[in-house]
Amino acid sequence: MRNQIEFEVWGSYALFTDPLTKLGGEKLTYQVPTYQAIKGIVESIYWKPTIIWHVDAVRIMNVIQTESKGMRPIEYNGGNSLAYYTYLRDVRYQVSAHFEFNLNRPELVADRNEHKHHNIAKRCVQAGGRRDIFLGTRECQGYVEPCEFGSGDGFYDNIPEVSFGTMVHGISYADETESGERVGRLWPVTMERGYIKFRRPEECTMTRSLGPGTLKPFTMDTLQKADELYSDFFPEGGL
Repeated sequence: MRNQIEFEVWGSYALFTDPLTKLGGEKLTYQVPTYQAIKGIVESIYWKPTIIWHVDAVRIMNVIQTESKGMRPIEYNGGNSLAYYTYLRDVRYQVSAHFEFNLNRPELVADRNEHKHHNIAKRCVQAGGRRDIFLGTRECQGYVEPCEFGSGDGFYDNIPEVSFGTMVHGISYADETESGERVGRLWPVTMERGYIKFRRPEECTMTRSLGPGTLKPFTMDTLQKADELYSDFFPEGGL
């Protein structure tokens, strides 16, 4: 696929929170990462408002295992409460993703240089990402390196199918929807021989409007300044 990157991400812990478990102040992780969580990792590797990343698939490499920890989260009115957070332990995933231009950003049409963005993205994968990588939550540090998607042995290679039921897919924000609304998405998740092939956001049928969103303004001058800050990632010749 055009504009594709492939990488492996791993960490000691991950917390892809099931929102239903947050009502009581505690957190329980999904068994596998959500589309939005993986998209957040990809955007930490490289992102500009000119492009939208689409996660094509994730491969679960290690056995799914959880570990609960006693936590003392800060309460809104001050002080601490006691809670148990249930994390995934010793996680490793292979990811395949590609970018498309954000057609809802006509003011950035001059930045639609496919070759430039693809080369920068591949260099950022090699460097481990532009920003820190988090596996669901900030306390779960992740690490990235390039890989060939599908290479190596995974724990679930010989298991035909595992269903995880209905999970959060992600949120479409204002600059990704024609209506300018934020839209929450759900979908039924099935893993086949360790692979989860994601639906595109517009293919999700279980959706709900989360209200109007706001579009953060960007200009070509703003992007130019950002490019200068990360000039080490650019191909020779700059823009």
